Amino acid sequence: MEFLFADWLGTPAWFWLVFIVLVVALTAFDLGFLHKENREIDIRESLGLSAFYVSVALLFGGWIWFARGAEPGMQYFTGFFIEKALSIDNVFVISLIFSYFAIPARYQYRALLWGIVGVIVLRGLMIGGGAMLLHEAYWVLYLFAAFLIFTGIKMLFSGDAPMDIQKNPAIKFIATHVRMTPDLHGEHFFARIAHHKTGKMVLAATPLFLALVVINFADLLFAVDSVPAIFAITTDTFIVYTSNVMAILGLRALYFALSAMVHRFHYLKYALALILVYIGAKIFVADFLLGGDKFPPVLSLGVTFALLAAGVGWSLWKTRQEQRSLA
Repeated sequence: MEFLFADWLGTPAWFWLVFIVLVVALTAFDLGFLHKENREIDIRESLGLSAFYVSVALLFGGWIWFARGAEPGMQYFTGFFIEKALSIDNVFVISLIFSYFAIPARYQYRALLWGIVGVIVLRGLMIGGGAMLLHEAYWVLYLFAAFLIFTGIKMLFSGDAPMDIQKNPAIKFIATHVRMTPDLHGEHFFARIAHHKTGKMVLAATPLFLALVVINFADLLFAVDSVPAIFAITTDTFIVYTSNVMAILGLRALYFALSAMVHRFHYLKYALALILVYIGAKIFVADFLLGGDKFPPVLSLGVTFALLAAGVGWSLWKTRQEQRSLA
């Protein structure tokens, strides 16, 4: 019993245990019961599953609010919604990756699921490393804040050049060091094929495995933005990690709906850019202009919601106008 109440990264161990059990249960339920067979996920089912995951994430945030107080609860919700919004860019890139490797829709869901498992581990390592850095040197938070401001400004003025998947370092490394087969073998990441010289059966990676690796590699690039963004809201490792993971868990469910209409959110990136600039700037304002007083969590959540709503509304209106002008 003492172990359950022991402090682990600033939070009692039983909080972590509840979260781990919830994530494992959701993943097992999804893979083992909802999708025993490979099949295409239509938009209606995608939205239904996404609503389920968002509901679970909101209920979990409500539990944090009740068990730990209003401020941690508000920080969780702010982090969750920021990560959810930033994940829309992930959807576009994932769609490009599946198209590049010609992965049929019926195999995409399972690949996404295992991709999410990899992401949970990688995000945990990144967040753990970030927490250690901040514990040893608070000034690292200023580096995070400056990076967010720089990234936000870059997003505001950058073009729309698509990701060049062929130049991805992960693809180059695997193509050089791992035996590959150009053919899909159902849902399998590896398959036994005849060696082109000896004729013996050897193990080779399939395009589905390559897609999985590139998806995780791409998420690492996105995490460079999203992880510092959450740390700029709170340095509580539990809040940072849980808000990240709960947003990511629902990404695979939302993917099939968003991938069909991601073009309608083309201008959302400007709202995301302003959110990153705001989050980074408030660190400097709070520490150097307000004498260390923190911004109220409700203000950060309100600004995040307002910018996201404006970005979504402008995107829908603008793309509708563009479609009418082409008609």
